[in-house]
Amino acid sequence: MAFPVCQAPDGLQQLMDNQRFDSTFRLSRQRQSMNSTVLTLTERNNIETGPWFSKLSVALREDILSRASVRRLSDGALLSCRGEPAEEWMAVAKGAVRVSSVSLAGKQIALTYVEPGTWFGDIALFDGLPRTHDASVHGDTTLLVIRKPDFRELLQRHTELYDALLRLNCRRLRLMFDMVEDLNTRPLASRLAKQIIFLARSYGEPQGDEIRIGLQLAQEDLAQLLGASRQRVNQELKSF
Repeated sequence: MAFPVCQAPDGLQQLMDNQRFDSTFRLSRQRQSMNSTVLTLTERNNIETGPWFSKLSVALREDILSRASVRRLSDGALLSCRGEPAEEWMAVAKGAVRVSSVSLAGKQIALTYVEPGTWFGDIALFDGLPRTHDASVHGDTTLLVIRKPDFRELLQRHTELYDALLRLNCRRLRLMFDMVEDLNTRPLASRLAKQIIFLARSYGEPQGDEIRIGLQLAQEDLAQLLGASRQRVNQELKSF
């Protein structure tokens, strides 16, 4: 799978139509022109049941959703590049976002995949520093997008959002420390098993007595997440 190379951004094309959100997803008249479509029931459920978003107050959830635009992108579409200024806060409603970096050899290395129901992009909006990594769409993906001015207004109107984002970033930090610890203390077989379980929980689709991981990853992608070579991951998979 070929991934886009970060260059000077030309902007992201949005699909436009005249549909509106119903219920809390109904858009204000001022923002209808920048919102493209309505979330499907599955996409809406992914957002509403997200572990972070679902714990917010009803008033805050409604305010966030009233400011959100829907962006539908095809596999491989570029969202942002390392070093760019941050202009948007996003959530994945369907699909995934691949967060990556570039190795010294110029190769794109996947660091993580942002799953449905997860919000991201807030750190650079807080500290005002450029984006730290590249981000692109993995598979056909639907995003909810909040513009920077709306993000700031949400913070002004809802002090609750500060605490909620603080908790969210504390969780991210704990996960990062867990990953560093695993990389330094667990053998590859253990890390691979843990990664597969994580993917099954995030993207699992029950099929009879089995669970199919809906996120399509090549062995090279899986190896990058584990900090290992594709050959070693292939050997470990054969032993499962």
